[in-house]
Amino acid sequence: MRADNSAHLLAAARRRAEQTRARALRALRNLDTAGTPVTFEAVAREAGVSRSWLYSQPDLRATIHDLRARDRPAATPAPPQRQRASDASLLRRLEASAARLRQLETDNQQLRQALAEALGAARSQRNTGTGGDTPGKHGAKIIGPC
Repeated sequence: MRADNSAHLLAAARRRAEQTRARALRALRNLDTAGTPVTFEAVAREAGVSRSWLYSQPDLRATIHDLRARDRPAATPAPPQRQRASDASLLRRLEASAARLRQLETDNQQLRQALAEALGAARSQRNTGTGGDTPGKHGAKIIGPC
């Protein structure tokens, strides 16, 4: 008949759990001391444990939440009413942005067309071997400013 080794297994599991808990607490202290933001991810990485294990430990979870709340900057107060942008002002800014976007899209389309024409002319010159009327080196067409 075999000897009952369950007491040794339980003791080893208990030691491993205590060591894991000590690593997690040490990681919390290290992160807090270093001024690093305390998150579940950072503590798990530092301690070499899983995030799910941290979430399953109520006291560690509460400590992490407390440190996160302490480190979180206070919400900035809303500006006074007289400094807030009016709906009309925001609408004008939106309209100006939309107009600028349309202009940039038009410019972009013109540039694409000019580039396509220049590349097509260069390819046809290479294929036919003609110099053409282009003044640039290698027969490239010069595209002017937009």
